[in-house]
Amino acid sequence: MGRVSGKVAIVTGAASGVGKEDALLLAREGAQVVLTDVNEEAGREVARSIGDAALFVRHDISSEADWKAVIAATQDKFGGVDILVNNAAILAYGTIETTTLELWQKIQKVNSDGYFLGCHYGLEAMKSRPNGSIVNMSSMAGIGGQSSFCAYSASKAAVAGLTRSVAAHCRAKLYKIRCNSIHPDGIATPMVFNLHQDKSAPPAYVREKDPKQLQARFAQPQDIANLVLFLASDESKFINGAEMRIDNGYLMWAD
Repeated sequence: MGRVSGKVAIVTGAASGVGKEDALLLAREGAQVVLTDVNEEAGREVARSIGDAALFVRHDISSEADWKAVIAATQDKFGGVDILVNNAAILAYGTIETTTLELWQKIQKVNSDGYFLGCHYGLEAMKSRPNGSIVNMSSMAGIGGQSSFCAYSASKAAVAGLTRSVAAHCRAKLYKIRCNSIHPDGIATPMVFNLHQDKSAPPAYVREKDPKQLQARFAQPQDIANLVLFLASDESKFINGAEMRIDNGYLMWAD
């Protein structure tokens, strides 16, 4: 217990799924947590369940003004920022042939622009602290690519590249701030399992139809939160610019 005691964390997309588990675990391990999301009702409920060590702020991560407001609220409430978990994202079907420019730009605005803004303002806030950790949620789609998620794959590859750039910058400047990315395969969250409601979804999506694939390819949100906690804590103080795969051997061939 107490692996992040005395630290202040911002977790985006904290109303449900992985972000919720991140916030709950960081709080249990001693952090004061600012939860952000566009879903105000659910986000406030998670914050209430944590208690005085939590604050909810409504937050569109693609908005620069919202990022400034979140950083200011965090500093006003808890005195600073030590941990930033860029977790919020959107997901939609679309191959290179079916993805429209409108869909492409919508996904990039949240998944790419939103993470850039988080790193930009989070890094600035952390410079006055003893040390800092930025954890960016990417995806195996950003490494291997997924044909059914063209824009999403590109956005998550951008997150990986952004992470490496931030890490290299912090090392060059001798900042005691680290930036790492996490690359899950599938995660059992509402965002993923609600994909079947998308009218553009393939008629037989293997991850939802094959029980063996469900077992092999879907992590639980808690599995991701455990890795987030490690990267947020001082236990990982020499890990910087890493692409942490949490995918049950997704890139390997199995007999």
